[in-house]
Amino acid sequence: MNNFSIGIDIGGTNTDIGLVDINGRVIGRHRISTQTFTNKESYVAAMCEGIRTLMQAHEISHIASIGIGAPNSNFFEGCIEAGTTNLPIKERIPLKEMMEKVFNVNVVVDNDANAAAYGEMIYGGGRGMRHLITITLGTGVGSGIIVDGRLVHGHTGTAGELGHCIVMPHGRPCGCGRRGCIETYASAQGICQNHIEAAEEARRPLSVAEREALTCQQVGEAARHGDPIACRAYEITAQWLGIALANAANFSAPEAIFLMGGPTRAGEALMTPLRKTFEENLLFLYQNKISVRLSELNGNDAAILGAAALGHISL
Repeated sequence: MNNFSIGIDIGGTNTDIGLVDINGRVIGRHRISTQTFTNKESYVAAMCEGIRTLMQAHEISHIASIGIGAPNSNFFEGCIEAGTTNLPIKERIPLKEMMEKVFNVNVVVDNDANAAAYGEMIYGGGRGMRHLITITLGTGVGSGIIVDGRLVHGHTGTAGELGHCIVMPHGRPCGCGRRGCIETYASAQGICQNHIEAAEEARRPLSVAEREALTCQQVGEAARHGDPIACRAYEITAQWLGIALANAANFSAPEAIFLMGGPTRAGEALMTPLRKTFEENLLFLYQNKISVRLSELNGNDAAILGAAALGHISL
């Protein structure tokens, strides 16, 4: 029995490859620079060589599967679509086809939020659950939805974009081209804007220089230490995110919703008002039946574990 799998997290700067054991431990890592490659053949060859290096270093002759979390991925086609913004390779990259030829194992490709959801179910706090949602807070707001133990992909393969549910009609402009998406209130940049507005509300407006230098990490640290303006910023975040999650509960009835990403380091400054707002806005059918929790995946390993977990699909 093969007790090891490979998880690959593809980012615009680096591609991280991890060897994962059956207990969800990352026992080896290999990193290559994504920006080094300009064609799919050399890039995939470098990933395959990285996998071989890990296997040799740990004296492993076979792996069970390969899971890949990638931007602009197509789950049904097992590829990264052409023209991905933050990758130097602009052609379509058929990762599943190319890597299955080399290793003759199941290869699954999906986006990072879906990988996070599946990772939570296989290796994290969602073990034993078959209905859950994972929310990733960071540059944007991503989401992965699992129903009956399966990721929801929809007709197009792109279902589950909860970050682009509109919570405030005619609200803040979003990068998707619309206005008022939850991403504009709960992403790292959205939280900074919440802080700016909270400071104005408290009649302590930030200077132009302070606004330009402000980071979500700073807001989170201030909130953890009880700064009233930073705490208010997270209350605003919790208000809109709680409403969005309560709406999401209506169509998938999850057992739990897990949050991960940099903004969650604010801890209870986020989670306490979020749970309150979420419960207040839930349909009565779901009240007191859905927990809102922080991810139990190790933050340093989450991306690789999530990717590795994808390899369990359709085995």
